[in-house]
Amino acid sequence: MVFKKLLGSLGVGGPSVDTVLAAPSVVPGGALSGQVYLRGGQTDVEIEQITLDLVARVESEGQDEETEGTVVFDRVTVGGGFRLAEGAEFTVPFSVMVPWETPLTELHGQALGVVLGVRTELAVAGARDKGDLDPLAVSPLPAQEAVLEALGQLGWGFRSADLELGRIGGTGQRLPFYQELELTPPARYADVLNEIEVTFLATSEGMEVVIEADKRGGLFSGGHDALNRFTVSHENVPHLDWNTEVDGWIKQLVGGRGAHSAHQDSHYSGHHDGHHDGHHDAHHRSGPGTGAVIAGAAAGLAVGVVGGMVAAEVIDEIGDAFEDEEDEGSEEE
Repeated sequence: MVFKKLLGSLGVGGPSVDTVLAAPSVVPGGALSGQVYLRGGQTDVEIEQITLDLVARVESEGQDEETEGTVVFDRVTVGGGFRLAEGAEFTVPFSVMVPWETPLTELHGQALGVVLGVRTELAVAGARDKGDLDPLAVSPLPAQEAVLEALGQLGWGFRSADLELGRIGGTGQRLPFYQELELTPPARYADVLNEIEVTFLATSEGMEVVIEADKRGGLFSGGHDALNRFTVSHENVPHLDWNTEVDGWIKQLVGGRGAHSAHQDSHYSGHHDGHHDGHHDAHHRSGPGTGAVIAGAAAGLAVGVVGGMVAAEVIDEIGDAFEDEEDEGSEEE
């Protein structure tokens, strides 16, 4: 990238900022590294603070309509407290941990249609301005990839992915929104299920997998939703038969069992909790990621993003989506 945006609060001749990420993608709970490049303007200025915001486009369901808005789900100060001379160039390296619940934006290099960004904000002489905005790509953890690979091998197809404002009751969710991956059923489940929605809530120890099934109605009953929660640990990922494991989860949902059993890690420990509520809790910071590796490559989930969003369009979407709201003050701040 180039130094592309002058700080609006300082007008023409102010300093410019460009943030360059070290890697093309990050995993939930992993390190996001890079450098912030500053170039001085026509006068000397005091750089009081350099802040990185992780931002997301999130849907909110109202009574009559569904709206989208920008949510800042993490904020880290990476520098500040120095004078930037006229025309001078200055570099600030950074390495920050992204939250464990950071949603996925890609699978096997293909975009899922979820829009995340890294926004760089400067505090200069008492004023604050968003100086740079870059797309953030997030790949799955080994545990997440194992579940999605198994679903793909079992015949489930990808329909869409979105971010919903609110909370899933009875879980350890920390961010004020959650990701839903909507999947279409294989033939053997098509007569009883319209679709399932999968949500990952990862932590440093493991992951909750929330699966909501849209069940078809019968001759004497209407359709309804069934929701269960299952737990997975990072360390057990390479040791499980994931096709059998995940298919067992689906069979449990289809069978409508109470799911209050508490089996050992990664086996059925689902709880038929309440549906998603609207309570928005503040998030907390999480620790570093694990390095478990899945042995062997699988066929994978069939990804076919509706609308054909490709990398270039994602970048355009980042700019269009977030910059429209930069002057609103946003409720998340």
